[in-house]
Amino acid sequence: MSKTIKRITALSLILIMSICSIISVNAATDVELLSKYDETTNYLSSLETPSVSSIGGEWMIIGLARTEKISNDFVNGYYQNVVNYVTSNGSAKLHRAKSTENSRVIIALTSIGKDVTDVAGYNLLEPLADFNYLEKQGINGSIWALIAFDSLNYEIPVDNNASVQTTREALIKYILDSQIENGGWSLTGFNTDPDMTGMAVQALAPYYDSNDAVKSAVDEALAALSDIQNENGGFASWGSVNAESCAQVITALTSLGINPQTDERFIKNGNTLIDALMSFGVENGFAHIANSDYNQMATEQAYYSLVSYYRLVDNKTSLYDMSDLLNTPNEPKDINGDGVVNIVDCTCIQNYLVDLEEFSDKQITDADYNGDGIVDIIDATSIQKYLVGII
Repeated sequence: MSKTIKRITALSLILIMSICSIISVNAATDVELLSKYDETTNYLSSLETPSVSSIGGEWMIIGLARTEKISNDFVNGYYQNVVNYVTSNGSAKLHRAKSTENSRVIIALTSIGKDVTDVAGYNLLEPLADFNYLEKQGINGSIWALIAFDSLNYEIPVDNNASVQTTREALIKYILDSQIENGGWSLTGFNTDPDMTGMAVQALAPYYDSNDAVKSAVDEALAALSDIQNENGGFASWGSVNAESCAQVITALTSLGINPQTDERFIKNGNTLIDALMSFGVENGFAHIANSDYNQMATEQAYYSLVSYYRLVDNKTSLYDMSDLLNTPNEPKDINGDGVVNIVDCTCIQNYLVDLEEFSDKQITDADYNGDGIVDIIDATSIQKYLVGII
């Protein structure tokens, strides 16, 4: 064999070994990521029923609902907590100054298929129709109101008492007008903040392909985010590199259909945003900053960003685009426990309603097909329609 052929053969072997090594590393990373995703899913699912709260509340519900692994107990328990909260509040406006309280609950209820226009008799969309109310929270108000309205393409109610009526055009304009000179967004100052920029991009994402001003602003924001990304792939906000900043940018990119694992603009020194997020991984979830303990807020945000990532990978609608829930019937449960779902389960419901049969707590939950908290003839009829393919 000539030296040239030997040299080519040797180089080929080296190249093959290098490729195999790369494939092996990527495969291990994928396995590790999926393992952390499943671990966090299981842990969050084991916690107490979420309440109306920015921590231990809506973000848990949204994450679990959008990963499609949420339990009926969580859905029904959370919804009842919302009903109790709204009833106690005695108003559709959940906070006198923070419109994001309404927006957050609207997004969560939408994710579990509940009617946001009738929660204990209140329409949670109505307070968001007053643009001055949204402005009390600055850019946050407009960002989250727009995300809430667009989560299921809700019609914005008309508020005849509002001095300024909220419209989608007004929300978009307010967000665009708040963009700072270097292309990003910030609560204060003139430096791009990854959290605020990520959230602004999430709100504008549905308009990226149809609105030239939005496209231009988002492209500038992406460039600004790429410029401030650290060499480890992460982002710093308020003086510290943290999990939540990574999560907001991941959610922003995936809302635009951008894969943070492969887009070269967001790979620094060989490190991706997902790599950076994983560096905050601790048992059952994530820490806020490196080398610290489990943090609930960091875990919830990191988790829903991974949900958003996997929805992109699986070719599903984005985290906040819940149009996939429209006209998607729930699968009925096996109420009598015989291993199949059929007309006998409908008969069981009918017998239960006329006191000919008793139900366990689980059977009551399973029989509530439409999730309104009541077992009635509507549930039996809906299951019958599902079985014959009408719904």
